[in-house]
Formats: sequence, C-alpha cells, structure tokens
Amino acid sequence: MIATPDNDNNLDQPMVFIIIAKAYEEDNREGIDLHILLSAPDDDSAVREALNALAEEGFIEADLDQIGMVTEVPVDEPHASAYQGALEGEVAIIRFD
Repeated sequence: MIATPDNDNNLDQPMVFIIIAKAYEEDNREGIDLHILLSAPDDDSAVREALNALAEEGFIEADLDQIGMVTEVPVDEPHASAYQGALEGEVAIIRFD
C-alpha cells in the first residue's frame, strides 16, 4: 500500500498558472495578445479568476488558448514581476500590443 499519495497539488510552493489568451476591449476590434499569471488551487479556479480580472479591466470577450503551470521562476521581465505578483495574490495581465 502507498503511504503518501502521488498528487500534483501537494507542492511546497503555491501553484502559479500562466494563461495565454486573446482579449477584446470593443466589438469588431482586433484582439490583444495576453499572458495572465496567477496563483490558484486548480486550473478551473485559475480560469475563473482570469476571466473575472479581464472583465474588471474592461475586456468584453476573451479567447483562452492555453493554460499551464509555471515550473521555474522567470528571470526576464515582464514575466518575473508578474510571477512575483501572482505569488502575492495578484492577477498579473501582460499585454502584447
């Protein structure tokens, strides 16, 4: 019998997700490419929190293309600052205009 379950949710540090998306501020406008970094207990919660943050920023629609976990601390900006913000409970939105 296994003494400790193999569960990806038992990490020493918080789970930081990155979501790659395209969001729209107005109808019939070109979308803006985004990376969203946030800490969440699971991917469903991460998606909900990301969509709520985008709505608060005035985006009316978003296409979420990919979601994954950040496995190494980024060293390059703007992702390094966004990662730190995610660890502090913020939802960091990086815009690629």
